[in-house]
Amino acid sequence: MIDEKNKNYINRTLKKVDPTMAKIFMPWILKHPKSMYKMVKLAKAYRKSRKIRAEEQLNGLKVPPFLILSITSNCNLKCVGCYAAATGTLCNEKSRNTLDLEKWIKIIQEAKELGVFAFIIAGGEPFLMPNLLKICEDFKDRLFLIFTNGTILESQDVEKLKRLRNTIIMVSIEGDQDLTDERRGLGVYEKSINLINELDSKGVISGISVTINRKNVKFWMDSKNVDDLISKGVRLGFLLEYIPVDNDIELMLTNEESKEFREKVLQYRETKQLFLIHSPGDEEYMGGCVSAGRGFAHITPLGDLTPCPVSNIATHNLTKNTLREGLDSQLFKIIRESEHLLETDGSPCALFSHSKEVNALVKMVKAYRTKV
Repeated sequence: MIDEKNKNYINRTLKKVDPTMAKIFMPWILKHPKSMYKMVKLAKAYRKSRKIRAEEQLNGLKVPPFLILSITSNCNLKCVGCYAAATGTLCNEKSRNTLDLEKWIKIIQEAKELGVFAFIIAGGEPFLMPNLLKICEDFKDRLFLIFTNGTILESQDVEKLKRLRNTIIMVSIEGDQDLTDERRGLGVYEKSINLINELDSKGVISGISVTINRKNVKFWMDSKNVDDLISKGVRLGFLLEYIPVDNDIELMLTNEESKEFREKVLQYRETKQLFLIHSPGDEEYMGGCVSAGRGFAHITPLGDLTPCPVSNIATHNLTKNTLREGLDSQLFKIIRESEHLLETDGSPCALFSHSKEVNALVKMVKAYRTKV
């Protein structure tokens, strides 16, 4: 029996976040009525956290609704053009200096008290962090999106996810088997798709994360390929246009390709049962880059607070400073208040396209380059 009062409450809350969210996620909630109570709890927590952030902003502190946690520097793959490796987040050998689970829990608790509602867990490969899902279990009133390469989750992880209901698994793929295995390694595609199928069979919400580049953009422009993933239960997609690493611009979309892809994304939003987040296209509607606390901030495996995962600059480390102090830093304030720095200028990343200005800012605020 569906509780109409709770159903309507969740529906209204989803529409407040984004009008299309209810269309995408309410069918799943109705299909899994046992999740209703937990969804109501999340909806109430969302509204409360939004109120807290508004109060903090009145007092002069800009708190983002999202935090990105690069929870580990370890990874079992060596993907071509990896951002984490290029920015120093990834370590080829097991690092003993990265934060342990209890320190991450402490950071998340402070973030929750400041009004952060959702946490994007990245890496490295997050599931190499021992007992990772304890975080999601300890914070049942927060939303977690875990970005994984999909190769090492075990059956017990999926069973835990089935019970949690506050966690979405984002599986990274590049396209079909050839495209995915070329960048990520032989056999990765098969494991990723098998995981997506298993999550759907267990009633766990899943999504995909894709780096859009010149090799795979045509694949994602073909609506049949998108329909195939939707049929497998995928309900959320992060489509991130390739940002060059080491000045390698060969894979970056041309301006014309980026424009055509943006038009396709907007078409999908009107016609597909799939909630899409597209970067940098969506940032145009938000007044530019949403890093440095405008929409999100990033924490490295060592606890350094950086504007975003691609920018390896910081002035505060959360083992020594509070998150409040970091969000209130001159580094973050200057980035947020600089319209010029927030403009992408035809690049998929605003801060990447203003490297000279960012280097000058680093010197001015005495920031340091982060590394593992």
